[in-house]
Amino acid sequence: MTSDLPARAAPALIAMDAAIAATGLNVETRERQKLERIIARLLQPGAEHIDAATFRTALCTLRRKPWGSRLMDMTRRAGQVWVTRADAEAAATTLDDPEPDDARLLAALRPVIRARLREQGDSAQAAVDNVRTDLFDGTGRVLASAELRTLALAAADAFDLPDAEAFARQVEDADSRTRTRREEIEQTARARRKEEVQRLREWETKLVPFAEVPGLLRCSHREALRWIAEKRLPVARRVPQKDGQERWEFDPAELIALRPQVQAWRQERPDRGTPAPIAPDMGDRRVGNAVIAQVAALDRYAAHFTTARALKRRITLVTGPTNSGKSHTALDALARAESGLALAPLRLLAHEFRESLTARGVPTSLATGEERIDVPGSRHLAATVEMCPLNNPVDVAIIDEAQMLTDPDRGAAWTAAIMGAPARHLFILGAPDCIPMVRRIAELCGDPVDEIHLERKSPLVAADTPVRIQDLQPHDALIAFSRREVLDLRALLLAHGKRVAVVYGALSPEVRRAEAQRFNRGEADILIATDAIGMGLNLTIRRVIFAALRKFDGTQTRDLNAQEVKQIGGRAGRFGKHEKGVVAVLEGVGSPSFIHAMLAAPPARLDDLRPQVQPDADIVQAVAAEIGSDSLFGVLVRIRRAVLRRDDPNYRLANMEQAFAIATALEGVEGLTLAQRWIYAMCPVDDRDNGIQRLVGWAADHAAGHAVPPPGTGRLPPAERAERSELERAEKRHKRLVAWRWLALRFPDAYPDRENAEIATTRLNDWIEDVLRQQSTRTRAELPQMSPRRRNHDRMDRGPRAEDRPRGRSRRRK
Repeated sequence: MTSDLPARAAPALIAMDAAIAATGLNVETRERQKLERIIARLLQPGAEHIDAATFRTALCTLRRKPWGSRLMDMTRRAGQVWVTRADAEAAATTLDDPEPDDARLLAALRPVIRARLREQGDSAQAAVDNVRTDLFDGTGRVLASAELRTLALAAADAFDLPDAEAFARQVEDADSRTRTRREEIEQTARARRKEEVQRLREWETKLVPFAEVPGLLRCSHREALRWIAEKRLPVARRVPQKDGQERWEFDPAELIALRPQVQAWRQERPDRGTPAPIAPDMGDRRVGNAVIAQVAALDRYAAHFTTARALKRRITLVTGPTNSGKSHTALDALARAESGLALAPLRLLAHEFRESLTARGVPTSLATGEERIDVPGSRHLAATVEMCPLNNPVDVAIIDEAQMLTDPDRGAAWTAAIMGAPARHLFILGAPDCIPMVRRIAELCGDPVDEIHLERKSPLVAADTPVRIQDLQPHDALIAFSRREVLDLRALLLAHGKRVAVVYGALSPEVRRAEAQRFNRGEADILIATDAIGMGLNLTIRRVIFAALRKFDGTQTRDLNAQEVKQIGGRAGRFGKHEKGVVAVLEGVGSPSFIHAMLAAPPARLDDLRPQVQPDADIVQAVAAEIGSDSLFGVLVRIRRAVLRRDDPNYRLANMEQAFAIATALEGVEGLTLAQRWIYAMCPVDDRDNGIQRLVGWAADHAAGHAVPPPGTGRLPPAERAERSELERAEKRHKRLVAWRWLALRFPDAYPDRENAEIATTRLNDWIEDVLRQQSTRTRAELPQMSPRRRNHDRMDRGPRAEDRPRGRSRRRK
């Protein structure tokens, strides 16, 4: 069948020329071909004429895109960089004059801008704040003063303020004060850091080698060595050498202060043992690293938890693969106890622990980083690991996911919880990989350990052949390792009629749970997820299919290891729902033999069984008092240098890079105590989202006595029209609200508006879930964003490749 357009082309040309002559409107030569095609579609069959109104409409349709470009050019030249292309195109669609001048174009833009700004907040100031946030989130751009003024004037117009100029000056003045304050904070921070570093360097230049120790103490070479071995003489610094040895350096002031004790040391009889040395009082001298180490006592970390050490604890280590009933076994014991504690790795799992205990008739309270639920009379608590209470003894405690002991960001929290949980009977749950380290921690604590190993309740098998994407079936879970890859796969499957649920780390626990429930109820056929499904979600998955076999771990892109494949793959085959679980790989991604090998691999051998440790508020305060400084930066520098030797046989210092970065930035904020600074350093912020700078701004307001308002939700368009960029902005705003609520629990006077923060959080969660629930997608708008290989999936015959990797890591402190 042939098109009738060629036959109608001549009438369209005749109609176009006649309309041009009749209306007197100018049509450029380059416009004629497109205009003729538009008129051809508008002409009635057999007609050769078009009325003037229809012709003008056709010409407006042709020129909308160029008008949008003209508007964008005019707004940019006017400093209105916050005007979006969507604004300009919306204005262009309202025009009915084919030849508008610049003033007419700008007049069409005004009502669009007014409507958009009124959607941004309930006041002109809120609109300004939210537009600035949107612009920074989308492009990383910070408005210059002149650009901010244009936004303020537009917001004043949108909200019909009586004095737009006064409002603009108010916004400009506030911005100027903020910029000045930020510069002052940065200058003060640089000066204080320089002072602390100089102070440390001056001390280091005074250190002497071992050869000078006998002369300073007036003792023999052999006596000096013996007293060093007995830890009477503090080694101020150990400098590694190329031959693997260490060069010992000593603080002469420390040694001279110890001279009066030398005679007593000589008179002590070796068979009576050596008492633990006591740090001498050396007045106002510069304190050496050895004394700092002794004060921090991280090399005797287990002793730091005095309540737990005072109890006669018994540990039961319950290990097994996913879906082996570890939690059920321990929760039964916890429910029978008169008092208890359940510690989870995620807020979502803490809620599940609480719900499980409540269902067993046990009233249970909740404590996570950002929320509290106090049940009157309850003697049981469900909490995240970082919230472990250390001073209230209980009968039974559970610590889940003990394999997290090796996690570089959060492993120290598991060390502290296992060593410090004040429970007479402690159940530790985890994958078999955690057994050696838990045994080592129990040994350091002097606690006996019973071990229980459970097997899966349903078999887990590796598929022999790859799975084609068109062969995905209900109850399948497709695993990728980046948010972008998950959303690309979602767009692809929705475009081909699949009902999809998604789970990835940037989603809140509430949204993750809602998506999991949609999948479990059969409202979604396919679950697309990152490794965020590895913990804290009950899922009725029949097959887990890996859409990538490599992941970025915050440092490098590497192959998945056996524990990851087992942890994620083990979500398949929910007991009571499916007879067995199947683990497969998507066609084009890799070989099924890799999955076979990983599932059959024995528990990984740990190269380093020393648990990770980090200081807490008490240790930070003790070190600060010892060095005579209220600088958190200075305290952390000394702790990093002093508290643990690299070859300490028992412990290793955890990764504290983000806490150190926050402490460094906070140096310029005057008016906060050391304890308050430490709390800020522990706040869960994303350093890829300008989180540290935002945190410093909040801290500065706090220090100045100003209330810190919660972050807003910004403009949330109708869920069915939301673009992917708007979804990402909403996820970022949710993270900021999490950080704000975390601080509000610790500083309620400085962060007072918790009710509005809760409302905003709920609104964001609901909106994000509404967006994800949409089971249709503007495929043509989304598929061009994919990689060339991803667009090939439009034929539904190839597997995905994880190409979008996170560019950094943020500490998650729940």
